[in-house]
Amino acid sequence: MRAQPWRRRPNRSFWPFRSFRSPGGAWPVAGVVLAAAGTGEAVARAGDSGVLLPPAILLAVCATLPLALARDRAGAAAAMISAAVVPASVPLRGPAVAGLVALAAVWTVLARRRIGRRRAEAAAREASRREFEHTLLEHTARGERARIARELHDVVAHHISMIPVQAEAARLAVPGMPEEGARRLLAIGDTARTALAEMRRLLGVLREDAGGEPTRRPQPGIQQLLDLVDEIREAGAAGGRLIVRGRVAALDPGVELTAYRIVQEALTNARRHAPGAAVDVEIDYAGDELLVSVRDNGPGPPPGAPQRASQGGGHGLLGMRERAAAVGGDLRTGPGPVGGFLVQARLPLGPDREGTLP
Repeated sequence: MRAQPWRRRPNRSFWPFRSFRSPGGAWPVAGVVLAAAGTGEAVARAGDSGVLLPPAILLAVCATLPLALARDRAGAAAAMISAAVVPASVPLRGPAVAGLVALAAVWTVLARRRIGRRRAEAAAREASRREFEHTLLEHTARGERARIARELHDVVAHHISMIPVQAEAARLAVPGMPEEGARRLLAIGDTARTALAEMRRLLGVLREDAGGEPTRRPQPGIQQLLDLVDEIREAGAAGGRLIVRGRVAALDPGVELTAYRIVQEALTNARRHAPGAAVDVEIDYAGDELLVSVRDNGPGPPPGAPQRASQGGGHGLLGMRERAAAVGGDLRTGPGPVGGFLVQARLPLGPDREGTLP
């Protein structure tokens, strides 16, 4: 078996200056050592005069021993050493070397700490500046995405929504159209509706808040209309009712979403222009079409005034008409039969309607 080479290991139990291993423990030792050196210097240089020796030793200790406080109270130590180092040189008839060493050491500590604080402050300012620039860039990107979403919604979506309307109008307006031409017009309408649905999904992605939790969720439908009516009640309306007529059936998700958005916009207009008025929401499953009505008992539009729903720009009457036209339906708005304001939408369900709900 090969012998292991002998290695000398330090015996830490006999290390007399273990306090030097940590920066904080070195200062008391340094202060004591310099105080002893200053005392020896005073005895050596002022020992021939018995009168000057005691004050020389006292001043030497005052000019060196405060260095022991440099870790926790560097400012006080620097003040004491600075005040005592000059008087300590008088009885020695020359500069007090130990005091000058302590003075240089304590002021070096103060300078290094000041530089460290300034560097830390500069680093904090730089980090804050970078965070501000990042936040500004993120908000700019969000604003640009919101602008693109508005342009797509108010311009592109409007024109795409007109394609199925015009295709259906062309199919019905041309008598004796060949069957192949009618099928192609129907295909054009279906393609435009699909493109419009995909664009709405894209708008949802663009409007997501960057850096936050994803906001995409299943699209609302008929079953969420009761939540809208509850919101109207909580907002202080005189009353709100959801009336469902006919046999409840499973609808196409696009039709359900269109009905939900039309009711949502109509309730928003009612809350804005007729605050406190009672509102009735009626859903009628009438054979091959869905009838949606929102009626309030407010004052209604004044005679000769423009319809209030159109005051919302791209999100008012025009937006509701676009949604209804996108699924092949139509929308009618105006004064109610006994006052108030009425929004009526007719949404065809199509021949491929699937099953019924219990």
